[in-house]
Amino acid sequence: MVAITEERSLSSTTPDIIYPSSDGEPLAETQQHVSAILFTFGLLRLYLQNQQAVVFADQFFYYIEGNPKARVAPDVMVVFDITKKLYGNYKIWEGMQNPAIIIEVTSAGTKDTDLNFKKTLYEQLGVTEYWLFDPYGEWITEQLRGYRLNAAGIYEPITDHCSQILQLRLEADEYLISFYRLDNGAKLRTLEELDTAIHEAEQRAEQESQRANRLAEKLRQLGVEIDE
Repeated sequence: MVAITEERSLSSTTPDIIYPSSDGEPLAETQQHVSAILFTFGLLRLYLQNQQAVVFADQFFYYIEGNPKARVAPDVMVVFDITKKLYGNYKIWEGMQNPAIIIEVTSAGTKDTDLNFKKTLYEQLGVTEYWLFDPYGEWITEQLRGYRLNAAGIYEPITDHCSQILQLRLEADEYLISFYRLDNGAKLRTLEELDTAIHEAEQRAEQESQRANRLAEKLRQLGVEIDE
C-alpha cells in the first residue's frame, strides 16, 4: 500500500516544500503519442465542459503531502467535484478528490511502468478507472485495455470498453481513441469537426432555400398562386 498517513500530517503551507509543475521532459516519446494525448484531452474537455470536472494532460499529480517526489504525470486525468480553473499541477490533499479516471498512452518502453507501478499506485489511490492505449499495438494487441475498481478496491478488466465514469464507449481508431456516448451512440467530435458539420449544414440549408426559390419562381411564371 502507498504510505501516505505520516506524510499527510505535514502542513501543506510549509514554505520550504516546492511542488514543481514541470520537469522539462517532452510530452511523449513520439508525435503519434502526443497526438493521441492531445486529441483525448481536447475531446474530454469539450464533453465535460458543463460538468464540475477538470481534465488534466501530462501534469504532475502529487499524492503524498510533504513529499514532492511522490508524483506521477498521467497522460490524461479527470477529477470531478473540484474548482474549474487552470491548474499547474494537482495535489490530492488540496483538491480532496481522487482522480476518477486516468488514461495512459503506453508503448513497449513504458509497459512495465504503466502495467505494474502505475496500475498498482492508481488502484491503491482509489482511481476508479484506469485505461491503457497502445497506438502502435506494441504490447496491447487490441490497442486499448481498461480496468475498473471492484467492490474490494481491486482492478478488474473492463470487457465492454465502456466507461461508467464518463458514460462513454472507448474504441481504438487507428492511432487515436474514439469516444461514443452510451445514451445515444453519437461519436464525440472535435471543435473543428463540429465547425465543419455546422458549415456543411448551413450550406445545405442555403442550397435548399435557393432550390425552393427557383421552384416558386417557375410556379409563378405558370400562374400558380403561392402563399408566402
